[in-house]
Amino acid sequence: MAHCIRNSALAVIAVFAASYCSTAAAQPAPERNIRLGTCVPEDHPIGQGAIKFAEVMTRISGAKIKPKIFHACQLGSDTQMIAAVRGGVQEMTIVSSAPVATIIKEFQLFDLPFLFQNEKEVDTVLDGKLGQSLLDLTQSKNMIGLCYWENGFRQVTNSKRVVSTVDDLSGLKVRVMQNPVYIDSFKALGANAIPMPFTELYSAMETKAIDAQENPLANTHSSKFFEVQKYLSVTNHAYAPLVVLVSKSLWDKLDGNEREQLRKGCYEARDYQRNFNRKLANTLLEDLKSKGMTITNVSPAEIEKMRERTKPIIERYKQEIGPAVVEQAQREIAAVRGR
Repeated sequence: MAHCIRNSALAVIAVFAASYCSTAAAQPAPERNIRLGTCVPEDHPIGQGAIKFAEVMTRISGAKIKPKIFHACQLGSDTQMIAAVRGGVQEMTIVSSAPVATIIKEFQLFDLPFLFQNEKEVDTVLDGKLGQSLLDLTQSKNMIGLCYWENGFRQVTNSKRVVSTVDDLSGLKVRVMQNPVYIDSFKALGANAIPMPFTELYSAMETKAIDAQENPLANTHSSKFFEVQKYLSVTNHAYAPLVVLVSKSLWDKLDGNEREQLRKGCYEARDYQRNFNRKLANTLLEDLKSKGMTITNVSPAEIEKMRERTKPIIERYKQEIGPAVVEQAQREIAAVRGR
């Protein structure tokens, strides 16, 4: 009799467990409201990429993951948003690699002058093993690096003269990011490098406190620098990637499927955003020309002179970034050039 009771009890427990598991499995996935901050306007390629990301996440998550986009530094500067993501009070941000490099030194790789020559080299490094290994480093800073988007190759503008040679940069007061690699690079090119927050840049050019600045085309156009700058030189002196960052606090709450959906969304929006940015480049140049800017394509020979002058900068920062990181990037780039 006791044996039968035990068997009956076990049967009831098994039925209850099966019923409980079935009910648990049937529970709908929770809704995730995600605040995603950028420091660009909505019509900027990055802003458009963020909107695409929100659309993709709505589609692939069945509207369970809901990014809300905050453009134009509504949630703070890049540095402030990184701190908020690390602290778990903001879920996501899309920022330039430069402020990330202030807390993860290996990201200074992307500040090195004339490292990349074209987008094929860029994509190979960013989307390959080295790019992923750098993204993995964000976990130690309470963030998850999902993937890289594009700010683009950086160009020089100024209000003084046509810059078609390295010597034309001599003496120009050039605003650069508050970043030692950029400061040293422009000093090596003969310019007077002046570090300054981006928010102060327009007024500094308007009052002639500085002569020049360097930024990707989309930034120059969207910020209306053509109103206070006459000359634009296509130098491609550095490539600026963007890093899509997720708070580890949020990540730890997600199940495997939700994490995979975020990665998939990042990749799909990345491809859209890069394509958008690259197709827009020629249009922006033409529009800047129509607004009165003189456009100069610096010759390969002069670019090579600039590269030679800044080679010591690469060697100087190689030790700080990590020789293995820099050398791996150089190998991967050389392999692309050799094809």
